[in-house]
Amino acid sequence: MFPFSSLEEAAANLGRSLTHTESLWLRYSATKPDYIIHAHIYFLFFCALYLCSLPLVLMEAMSPKLVHKFKVQPNVKTPFSRMLRCYKDVFVIHLMAITPLECMFIPFFQLLGIRTSLPLPSRWEVAAQLLVYVLVEDYANYWIHRWMHIPWFYDRFHSVHHEFTAPIGITANYGHWLEILILGLPTVAGPAVVPCHVLTFGMWLLLRQILAIESHCGYDFPWSPSRFIPFYGGAEYHDYHHYVGKSQSNFASLFTYCDYIYGTNKGYRFRKARLANPFGAMIIYDDGLCLKGPLKEHRRTKNGWHDR
Repeated sequence: MFPFSSLEEAAANLGRSLTHTESLWLRYSATKPDYIIHAHIYFLFFCALYLCSLPLVLMEAMSPKLVHKFKVQPNVKTPFSRMLRCYKDVFVIHLMAITPLECMFIPFFQLLGIRTSLPLPSRWEVAAQLLVYVLVEDYANYWIHRWMHIPWFYDRFHSVHHEFTAPIGITANYGHWLEILILGLPTVAGPAVVPCHVLTFGMWLLLRQILAIESHCGYDFPWSPSRFIPFYGGAEYHDYHHYVGKSQSNFASLFTYCDYIYGTNKGYRFRKARLANPFGAMIIYDDGLCLKGPLKEHRRTKNGWHDR
């Protein structure tokens, strides 16, 4: 809630005229408590989750030829009843676990400095903060996700998320309720380190949700971010993680540099190389496979394929 309730009072406090966006924000928020503003932000977040993933559900159900050719696993079709049950399970998790926790965190966000007051941040400030949040979330999520594949964690929690070996958009938020809470920590870690305006916080939640849906969409479209942004994983990259199930590969949340640095994408790179060169010579490593050169002749023995 603002300490002033009129445009003139706000302008006098700032020492300048309000921009059009600031005037709209003042009219909306001047008389609302902060928890109501945060509640509206979370409501928009949930709407983005369900609405942005809905076209993907319809594409999966109807399988139009126009988009089916972009499907990463074209031979797998998720039943419509299974997708509806996924929607229901995600809704229950958010209603019973995520929403109460977010309400409890509102005073914590205020203590961190996430503000609702004027002035609004500039475009450059928003862009810089979002970049920090992406980098912090991406690195922290990589390690939490990797720890989730430790057998004890995987069998008790993360295996729920991997029930979908060919993910669809809504599965980005499908999993054990405790896992959803834990994986939400990297998302708020950035704003905790670099406080922002609540509008920037809302933009970050929306952006993160759209990117999560995109990486779980199951379609490698020509306009996918992975085709334009260096080291961005995307749907085709993350689909492999679900395809191999209880794997030690492709843990990246957004960017693939951690997988490359720590060697957790060798299986994926092997598969890509094998598809590009099915008769390549195979070299077996302790923790993965890769290819080297074409074969003019190849034979199979009890110890595997060899060149000669």
